[in-house]
Amino acid sequence: MTGAETDPPSRMGPVLFFRGYTGGGIALAVLAATPCGTPAPQLETRDGTVTAEPLAAAVDRQLWRYRFTLPATRDAAYRFDGEAFAVSACLDHDLRIAFVSCNGREHGDAERDPRERNVLWRHLADANDARPVQLLLNGGDQLYADEMLDVHPLVREWRDDGDIAEPDADTMAVITERLRAALFTRYLALYAQDGPARVTARVPSLCIWDDHDICDGWGSLYPHQLDAAIGRAVFGVAREAYLLFQHACAPDEVPPLCPDRSGISLSWCARLPDLAVMAPDLRSERRPDRVMGPAGHAVLADAAAASDEARVLVLSSVPVLGPRLSWVEGAMRLIPHAQKYEDDLRDQWQSRAHRDEWRHFLRTMLTMHERPRTRVTLLSGEIHLATRGAMYGARDAMHQLVASGIAHPPPPRAYARGLGLLAMLGESPLPVRPVRLHPLPGQRTVYTAQRNYLMLERRHNRWRAWWELERDGPTPALAL
Repeated sequence: MTGAETDPPSRMGPVLFFRGYTGGGIALAVLAATPCGTPAPQLETRDGTVTAEPLAAAVDRQLWRYRFTLPATRDAAYRFDGEAFAVSACLDHDLRIAFVSCNGREHGDAERDPRERNVLWRHLADANDARPVQLLLNGGDQLYADEMLDVHPLVREWRDDGDIAEPDADTMAVITERLRAALFTRYLALYAQDGPARVTARVPSLCIWDDHDICDGWGSLYPHQLDAAIGRAVFGVAREAYLLFQHACAPDEVPPLCPDRSGISLSWCARLPDLAVMAPDLRSERRPDRVMGPAGHAVLADAAAASDEARVLVLSSVPVLGPRLSWVEGAMRLIPHAQKYEDDLRDQWQSRAHRDEWRHFLRTMLTMHERPRTRVTLLSGEIHLATRGAMYGARDAMHQLVASGIAHPPPPRAYARGLGLLAMLGESPLPVRPVRLHPLPGQRTVYTAQRNYLMLERRHNRWRAWWELERDGPTPALAL
């Protein structure tokens, strides 16, 4: 990564992460960074000073973690390095949740003007100041790591050509260290920017990763790319950084909300009063012929069987309900030079390669949704457009809400119109369970090509959602 991010910011944080809830309070972790060799900043709660734990160091920056509990009140707070940070920690009545995704772009993200880049982050920060948000759900592509592949010519050659000779051990050590330095630098810079920093210091985050947190199309690349030494290094370094910067965990730890203690699948489930938030890991076990592996499916099955909450939010970084893609994939095989886009199509649940697995996933969702007191809502990002979908059946519709992206520029409107035409074909992966895509409330087209984020609200045990659009402002609320 180049330009302004050659040198990382001297300090970063506090960044707040959700770790669990009990009737008496919420368990939290804070992540911060300082120059190596300098003391850790002091963090205090009403119970006293919290111990700073060293997590990892790179690019002459030390990462620190603080673990503590705040009382389950709307006026909770902690002090970090002398500054007070308010946290709305009451989660058992009315609730406001923000959902964001696609925080960056593939090329030149580090060189963007932060004020233009973070317009919606500052909007969310202002919204939290006016009326506090209790939880921030990060649905994938929290950063775009793609340019870290430029740290060494062999890494770029691996991504572009795939079939290269394996580097020797010394070269691999250099490549791994450069990859690690690039990711550390990018994470530090992102968390230090004004808009994200205002939000993440005050609203606890829950994060699940997607391909750009590793590299574009990770898991849908050819097997020889995934299994090559460089491929394993790219994934290993990205996984380490994901644990550090999106979970405040050391590289050899498994996040506390992840049931698979082997760490093979980083799927997690958070349980709050009458609410479960599930996030299947769609990257750690992904291959061209599957989205999740055995560990991920086992975690999801157990979490679904144990859920009896009134509302279940499921974060699927790749949309579960989408347009029919099998015809597009078939056409790709006939169009010269189009094969290079095949990995983008294989990345989707609707790909022909995943159809049986997609049906299995949908049945799991419907089993929860059709219980007497439970409703499932799917939350997705990834496509850089906003839309909504529904699967219809014997009971009320199971909704999918897509918000993408908070910082990624929207694609051309012609692209959105083209996807909208595909959506008109409809899709019925399960018998008598048709899938339909719909415009956002107040919009005329199925896909809205504006930067956006999603707000969900529970008031008096009723749920509703709306999108905050960069150009058009908030949509009318959708009852869920």
